[in-house]
Amino acid sequence: MRVVLATAAVPDRDKLAFWRDAVSRTLVPVAVTPRGDAPFNGRIVADTLGYLRVRSIEADAARIDRTPALIAHAPEAFVAVGVQAAGTATVVQDGRRARLAEGDLVVYDTTRPYSFDFPQPFRAYVFQLPRRVLGLADDDLKQVTGTAIGTGDGVGAALLPFLTTLAASAGTFAPTVADRLAGNVTDLVATLVAERTRQIPRDADGARELFVRRVREYINQNLGDPALSPETIAQAHRISVRYLHRLFEGEGITVGRLIQQRRLDECVRELARRGRRAPTVSAVALRWGFVSPAHFSRAFRAVYGLSPQQWRTLRTAEGDGEKQQAAPAGSGRVLSAP
Repeated sequence: MRVVLATAAVPDRDKLAFWRDAVSRTLVPVAVTPRGDAPFNGRIVADTLGYLRVRSIEADAARIDRTPALIAHAPEAFVAVGVQAAGTATVVQDGRRARLAEGDLVVYDTTRPYSFDFPQPFRAYVFQLPRRVLGLADDDLKQVTGTAIGTGDGVGAALLPFLTTLAASAGTFAPTVADRLAGNVTDLVATLVAERTRQIPRDADGARELFVRRVREYINQNLGDPALSPETIAQAHRISVRYLHRLFEGEGITVGRLIQQRRLDECVRELARRGRRAPTVSAVALRWGFVSPAHFSRAFRAVYGLSPQQWRTLRTAEGDGEKQQAAPAGSGRVLSAP
C-alpha cells in the first residue's frame, strides 16, 4: 500500500523532527542534519513491490548518516540502489567517496556505515532489497558500494530507465506482477554488481542479454494466455514495443514468431502422448494459447505440412520405438516426436 509522508501540513517547529522520523521509518534509521536554518521541507512516497521497497524522496539540502550505533540498534540487512533524479550528492561508504550527478546510480549496504550529503534541494529514488535475495558475496558487494555508477552504457543504461519508470508507477501493480518486477530488479542489480566486478563484460550486450533472457522466461511462463503478444510483454517489462523488437534483432526470430514456435513445440509434445488419457487436439490447442482449434490447425499445417490430427495419426501408425519426423512445408525443419 502506498504511504505518503510530507512536512507540508506540519507546523514549522516540528518539521525537522517529523522528517527524521519519516526517513527512519520508511528507509532505515538514520541521522538527518539540515544544511540551512529555514523550516525543513520534504516528502516521501513509500511503495512496496513484493519484497522490494520503493521510495521516492524530495527534500531540502541535508546530510544523512547511518552510524554504527544506529546499525547496532536496527540492523536491517538491505542492499539499496539510489537514483539521483535531480540535484547532486556526495556518498561515502567503505572508504570511498563519490559525487553523484543527476542520472547517476549508487549501490550501498545498510549493514555498514554510510553518509549522503545533499548540498541543495534534491529528488532521489531508493530501491531496497533484502540482502539475502541477491546471493552476492560480501567481497563483490564491497567493490561496488560507495561509487557513482554512470548510465551511459552497460547494465546501468538499462537499469536507470527501468527504475525511474518503476518509481513512478510502483503502487499500481497487481501482487503477481509486483513479485515478478521485484525479481527483475534483483536480477538487474546482481548483474550490475557482476559487471562492475568484471565477472561479465562491461558493455551494452550484458544488459541486452539479460532482458532477452527475462523475456524468454516470461513467454515460457505465459504460453497458455491467448493475450500473450509483443504488446503485453512490453507492458509487463515496462519497455516500449519498439525497444522489445530491437532487443530481438540479433536473436534470429521475432517475438511474435517465438511465441508461436514455443506454443507449437508444447503442442507437439502433448500430441505425441498415447493411451486413453491422451488429450484431444482441441484441448491441446486451447491449453497452449491458441484462440481456436481452427487457428491451431492453420498454424500447425503452415509449419509442419500436416494438420495436427494427421500428424498424430501418422505418428501412432509408426508404432512405439520408432522416430516420427514431419518436415515443415518449404522450411526444411525436421520435427522429431518424443
